[in-house]
Amino acid sequence: MIGRLTGTLAQKSPPQVLIDVNGVGYELDVPMSTFYNLPALGERVALLTHFVVREDAQLLFGFLQHDERATFRQLIRISGVGPRTALAILSGLSVAELAQAIARQESGRLVKVPGIGKKTAERLLLELKGKLGPELAAGAAVIGDAQGDIVQALVALGYNDREAAAALKSLPAGVGVSEGIKLALKALSR
Repeated sequence: MIGRLTGTLAQKSPPQVLIDVNGVGYELDVPMSTFYNLPALGERVALLTHFVVREDAQLLFGFLQHDERATFRQLIRISGVGPRTALAILSGLSVAELAQAIARQESGRLVKVPGIGKKTAERLLLELKGKLGPELAAGAAVIGDAQGDIVQALVALGYNDREAAAALKSLPAGVGVSEGIKLALKALSR
């Protein structure tokens, strides 16, 4: 099993990358969260991997963070969720956002991911509850009710989950909902 690759980033074409490891090029599919954080072409990169062997293909998936790979592995254990669907989930939601959606049982956030229908979202909520690890659940619990309301307001105004989460990080601790929405909108308009 291939657990990690370290080499030179030779090509980037979402969602696929090519890593040259001592003259051997490995094609990997990566979630967009990993893709956006990759170094420039020609630079050294180390990716954690998950190797899938099927009757018709051998697929290699890469991740910059350990928690992304662990979550990917949890997702593909669920009936009806294959590697491509798991990759789509991790491209649409960060691990923390997924943990938050599971903790709050928010199927609406999961349905927004392309390829995830209502039944699959409900199955994910049921089967992942308590399985994403205590550190991820604790991270999801950090986001309070006021912050959750701010995110929901920004999403309702047309911003995506990533933009809303980024705006949330710029807010001072303990800010109220109405003031938080105003400050977040100012941050997003820059």
